[in-house]
Amino acid sequence: MLLIAAGSIALAFETRTVCARDATAVPKFSVESTPIERNGLPVASYAPVFKRVAPSVVNIYSTVTVRTRSFPNIFDMPFWHGFGGQDNDSSAQHPRTRKEQSLGSGVVVSPDGYILTANHVVEGADEIKVALESGGSELIAKVVGADPPTDVAVLKIDARNLPAITLGDSDKLEVGDVVLAVGNPFGVGQTLTAGIVSGVGRTSLGVNDYEDFIQTDAAINPGNSGGALVDAKGRLIGINTVIFSESGGYQGVGFAVPVNMARNVMERLIRDGKVTRGYLGVGLQPEISTDLAAEFKLPDSAGAMVTTVQPESPASRARLKDGDVIREVDGKPVADRQQFRLLISQTEPGTKINLKFIRDGKEQNVAATLGELPQDLDLRSETRRVRPAAAEVKPAKTDALDGVEVDDIDTRARRQLEIPREVRGALVTKVDADSPAYEAGLREGDVILEIDRTSVGNADSAVSLSGKIKGDHVLIRVWRAGSSFYMVVKNGAK
Repeated sequence: MLLIAAGSIALAFETRTVCARDATAVPKFSVESTPIERNGLPVASYAPVFKRVAPSVVNIYSTVTVRTRSFPNIFDMPFWHGFGGQDNDSSAQHPRTRKEQSLGSGVVVSPDGYILTANHVVEGADEIKVALESGGSELIAKVVGADPPTDVAVLKIDARNLPAITLGDSDKLEVGDVVLAVGNPFGVGQTLTAGIVSGVGRTSLGVNDYEDFIQTDAAINPGNSGGALVDAKGRLIGINTVIFSESGGYQGVGFAVPVNMARNVMERLIRDGKVTRGYLGVGLQPEISTDLAAEFKLPDSAGAMVTTVQPESPASRARLKDGDVIREVDGKPVADRQQFRLLISQTEPGTKINLKFIRDGKEQNVAATLGELPQDLDLRSETRRVRPAAAEVKPAKTDALDGVEVDDIDTRARRQLEIPREVRGALVTKVDADSPAYEAGLREGDVILEIDRTSVGNADSAVSLSGKIKGDHVLIRVWRAGSSFYMVVKNGAK
């Protein structure tokens, strides 16, 4: 599966976010949240919709200065000076620069010049110009703010009485609704494509840190990034962002950031110059398998399972525990980890929220006051794993979990595997490839924290606990690369 940003060229530059806050208050956007009529007759033409939307969609040209160093002519090197080479200092490498330009799209959202687009369209740009659909000279745009975790950016041009688009309500979209994409694919000029909503709430694409994509089969191609996805009434319901493609072109699967998410980010960027997010302070299970659901006495696999509670965090103060499965936030059902992270991130720090969760098979409720998400927090918990060489591991003890060997965590292992001091458990030094534990996902370098919900202090503790396993499976809690999670190992599974 290949996911391609719907811009034109990838710019290999250090990511930077410009937060040049506009001192003005957040403008009033035109918002219309009434759902579309779903029982009407088929539309013969979308020309009226295009005429209404087209003036609000702009072309964005981002220019980046690329600095390179050129190697000297070999005959200018000092060695050749006695053989007719130039006796000067031209052997020094001279920096050269070149301009690279990318093309994208944007949407005018206020008459006084605010423009919504995708962050990757303008990221790292030295100069940004905007071309209005009405023609005329290109206008210089400044970046009011950008939010890479959602791939949303806000621009501002010095203009008045612009044709601002009306914002819709993306929460009211349904699969099958007609949608239209407007942008400038491949630089051919403003283009309209039509399709339907193929899916909503798409997550786990690995494109952004916070994902809640609208999926559509309306054609989206390079150059469409940052452009408008509108409903049959011409109301903005998404910002086109990325496509699925194995060829680099349109294959019927495109994704857009929902306008509700984009608007939330945009208003914070205009008002504060940055985006602050709610913080609960929990680590979460990647997914709840049917085996885990049965082990934790859950009615189904929905929810977000807590695997770690950070000390002195809002979650700690609310007395949440490892193994709690959060099912609702302020009455909103939680489908999975991604949706829960999104709900928390979109809530202002300092907000008091009500959580419904399941602990030991029983539903409970608790109130928590969110903190502010630390700026340096690794949102994806993807730190590099380094496995110790066999010669650097002490003689291991054989674990009763068939095919698994463990050892105590010494100073060398902590340094090589970047295991924090507060992590206590048994270091996995070997897992047979045909063992039940390997099938469940246990790997060399993991740290076993719990066996059947009992804490593991060291290797001897793990061996002792594994010898007491009863039944056809065992629940273990594992630390790996900065986060912890649960897994169920079935006895005899291959």
